Amino acid sequence: MLALTAAERLARAAHDMRLGLPVGVQAGGGLWLVAAVETLGAGRWQALRGLGTPLLALTAWRAETLHIAPYDGDLVRVELPASAGLSWLKAVADPSIDLATPLKGPFRAVRGGEASPHRAAIALCKKAHLLPAALVVAVEALPEGLHLLDVADITAAARPRLREVSAARVPLEVSKLGRVHVFRPDDGSEEHYAIEIGQADRRQPVLTRLHSACFTGDLIGSLKCDCGPQLRAALRQIGDTGAGVLLYMNQEGRGIGLANKMRAYSLQDEGFDTVEANHRLGFEDDERNFELGAQMLKALGFSAVRLLTNNPAKLAKMQSSGVAVAERVPLIVGENPLNKGYLAVKAQKSGHLL
Repeated sequence: MLALTAAERLARAAHDMRLGLPVGVQAGGGLWLVAAVETLGAGRWQALRGLGTPLLALTAWRAETLHIAPYDGDLVRVELPASAGLSWLKAVADPSIDLATPLKGPFRAVRGGEASPHRAAIALCKKAHLLPAALVVAVEALPEGLHLLDVADITAAARPRLREVSAARVPLEVSKLGRVHVFRPDDGSEEHYAIEIGQADRRQPVLTRLHSACFTGDLIGSLKCDCGPQLRAALRQIGDTGAGVLLYMNQEGRGIGLANKMRAYSLQDEGFDTVEANHRLGFEDDERNFELGAQMLKALGFSAVRLLTNNPAKLAKMQSSGVAVAERVPLIVGENPLNKGYLAVKAQKSGHLL
């Protein structure tokens, strides 16, 4: 049983793309090489171009910004102009430099034919926290040393499973009865943490905060969001209650990663709001997987929560993942003059109850 599982093949492929390596993708009896534009180097770009006629795969959100008709629904396949070089590819992929490179079109989108390898390439970019833009070229054979996966691997590994790998007592400012549990996913992605305070009755709904990592807000006191104040307020409230759980999910920037979050911040400096910035980058409003939080709660023996949140999407995901929500506990803290617009967009476009 030494063969790789679908989750392991997917994890290896995403890692290779972060390194700038192309990956082989099988679909419908055909074979393609896919490479993330963000990490693609000049040598491999020339090598890929020598193998055939590459197409550029972009999400429908990025296509909307570039005024390209998304014939494939959720993505577009764009023909490369004869004059296109690596700098052109990177300019099309990265909207944070749109102002510096305004002249990129006109674009010609492909209709018909197999789009599943292009869809797989976008999914791999997102898993690797890279810009969702990929070069895709049909080939006859896989070059030696490159990793191969099937498009079915992405569907099969879409729901990573967590297992607890360690836990220890950690006295906290809010309670000396703190315990940190570390959970590791089977797809090789980031670990997630459950901070348990006190000895909560597993038969009763537990006071819980599902908190996504925010380096800027949690660690360095950014005033662009309310994440840091929410984290500290949730810990204080759980500590004051005497028992509860804070789930710390390593899903930075609503799941797009810190580098892309900084790209989104650059776009916000140009006047776009949070949702618009994500869309221009090619991402959905929110790329997080809240079901992982439900897995952690179940592993700890909890089946019902009193959820500290303003986000209805978290309530819905807990319920659909088999964790009952007995009560929503509001967590409205952290507003300041620099994040009022950000909070307004949360309410107006993401449905947060503020």
